[in-house]
Amino acid sequence: MKFLYIICFLFTVLTKAQDGFVLDNGDKTVIKFKLINNLIFIPMTVNGVELNFMLDSGIAETLLFSLENKDVDFKNIEKITFKGLGETVSIEALKSIKNDVSIGKHFIDKSHTIFLVLDESFNISQDIGIPVNGIIGYYFFKNHPIEINYIKETITVYKDKSKFPKRVSRYSDFPMSVEFNKPYMNADVEMKHDKQSSKLLLDLGNTDSVWLFPALIKDFIYNRPNIDDFLGRGFSGDIFGKRSRINSLSIGNFKLNKPIASMPDEYSIQHLKLVEDRKGSIGSEILRRFTVIFDYADERIYLKSNRYLDDPFLIDGSGLEIKQDGLLWEKEQVQVQTAKTNQASNEINVINTNPDRFQYKFTLKPIFLVSGTRKDSPAQKAGIVKNDQLITIDNKQAKDMTLNKIHKILKTNVSRKINLEIKRNGVLMKCEFTLEDPIPYIEE
Repeated sequence: MKFLYIICFLFTVLTKAQDGFVLDNGDKTVIKFKLINNLIFIPMTVNGVELNFMLDSGIAETLLFSLENKDVDFKNIEKITFKGLGETVSIEALKSIKNDVSIGKHFIDKSHTIFLVLDESFNISQDIGIPVNGIIGYYFFKNHPIEINYIKETITVYKDKSKFPKRVSRYSDFPMSVEFNKPYMNADVEMKHDKQSSKLLLDLGNTDSVWLFPALIKDFIYNRPNIDDFLGRGFSGDIFGKRSRINSLSIGNFKLNKPIASMPDEYSIQHLKLVEDRKGSIGSEILRRFTVIFDYADERIYLKSNRYLDDPFLIDGSGLEIKQDGLLWEKEQVQVQTAKTNQASNEINVINTNPDRFQYKFTLKPIFLVSGTRKDSPAQKAGIVKNDQLITIDNKQAKDMTLNKIHKILKTNVSRKINLEIKRNGVLMKCEFTLEDPIPYIEE
C-alpha cells in the first residue's frame, strides 16, 4: 500500500479566514514527531482531548475523520460537501468553528476551524499502522517559520525570521509561492536528457518522490519501462496511474538522480483544482533528504541536505499492497522468577527460576491483510490474493512487526528472495518470490 493522501477541496460554502496558530511564549518551541513511511505525525489537543494528526503542506484545511472512541465536544457545526482527488465526485463533511487547539505547550489556536469527514470507509489508520485522527495543513504553517528536521524528528516553530539560528546561513534558500494556501516552487525535471523548469507543489502528505501530470506537460512521453499502478487514496477514492523513473530532479545545485515519478491518470485528477502552470508535486521522499524551513510569510523555503541525500530511490519489489486490519489479543506464557533485593546496593537479583511455574500476559498484536497486488508482480505470480493474512516473512512473525517495517523489507533495488506464510480461509500456505525493481532506469 502506498501511503499517499493528496487532497484538494472545492467547498460548496466559502470559509472565512482564520488567524491560525500563534507562539504564545518565547522565541521558539520544539515539537517531536513520528516519521512513518516519510509521513509526519504530531500529537494535537482538540478541545482538551489529545489526538494524532498527520502534517500535510498539500492541504488547505484541517480535517478530522476518526476519534478512536474518544469523546470530543464540537460546537458551531454546519453541513458541507467537498470534492477531492480520486474516482468519486463529492464527500459530505461537517464544519466546526472556534475550536481550542494546541500542539505542544506553546503553539496554540483558540479559534480553529475543523472539517469532520462523515465517510466512515475512509480510515487511513489501517494503511499507516497507528491510530490517525486527522490531517492538518496550511494553518500550522501560516504565521511562523517552521523547521522540519528529519534526522532528529523534530519541528521547530520560530517566532519570526529574526529568530532563525545563525546556522541558517548554511542553508540554500529558494523562492516559494503560497497559492490557495499551498506552497509551490520551481524545480528542473529531466525525463531523459532535457531539463524542464516545472512548477511543483511542495507536498509533505505525499510519500512518493515526484508526481507529474502528463496532460499538462507539453510533448510528454512516458519513460520506459513503466507500470500501471495504484498510486494511493484521496478522500474521493482510489488513485491510479503509471510509475517510472526519470533521469533527475534538480533543486538549485541539489541533483537527485533516478527518482521514481508517479503519474496519475486524467480520470483521477479531473476534479482537482490546479493553480496556474502547475506540473506536479515534490513529495516527502525528496523532502526527507533535507532539513527544511518553510517561511510562508516571506514565501521562501530553506534547504540543507542531510545524510539521506544520496539514498537510492527504492520501490516495493513485491507488488503487495498491505493494510493493518485491527488488533488481536494474544496470550503469552511468561516464566515466573523469584527475586531478592540486595539492601546495600539496592540491586534486584534473580535467585530462583522454577521451570514449572508460569503466568500469562495478554498483548495486542496487529493483523496484516493483503489489500491487493500489482498486475504481473512477483506477489501476484506467486498466487497471493486479496484478503490473504500475512503470518510470517522470512520465518519472522508478521504480528511482531509494524506496517512500516514490512514496507521497508519489501522495498528494493536489487533481487532478493522472500518467503511468506499466509493464511487463506483458515488454511496456512507457504509461498516464495523474488523481489524485483519493475522500473529500472534505462539509458537511451
